[in-house]
Amino acid sequence: MAYRNPLEANAGCSMLGLGIAGVLLVGLLVVWPQYRVYSQRLAGEAALAEAQSSRQVAILEARAKKESAVSLAEAEVIRAEGAAKANQILQNSLGGPEGYLRYLQIQALEDSKAQLIYVPTEAGLPVTEARRLAPAE
Repeated sequence: MAYRNPLEANAGCSMLGLGIAGVLLVGLLVVWPQYRVYSQRLAGEAALAEAQSSRQVAILEARAKKESAVSLAEAEVIRAEGAAKANQILQNSLGGPEGYLRYLQIQALEDSKAQLIYVPTEAGLPVTEARRLAPAE
């Protein structure tokens, strides 16, 4: 029986392993740059899709705010028209602007919790009580 050197048997496996490792290394060097380009392209497409989605959301929010502002403005106009009609009815039923102003003055006096109220005279000036503030003798 012939003697075989165990190192020679392993040399073939080592060469095969080195060959496979070399092929894998060359394959990795060729494929890796293409994979990086591919992954960057996908990341760019994802960023573009996110930007477009954000833009659409911003447009929809702006439209909603505009519609809300228009509706609020219409409601304010309707409220103002109602108040103007109510004031006109009160003014006409109280004998004109002077009667309406006197009515508003009376309403303000009723709502007031003040202890001292100065009422204007015909000239529009209040009558003051100068003696009330004078020092006691």
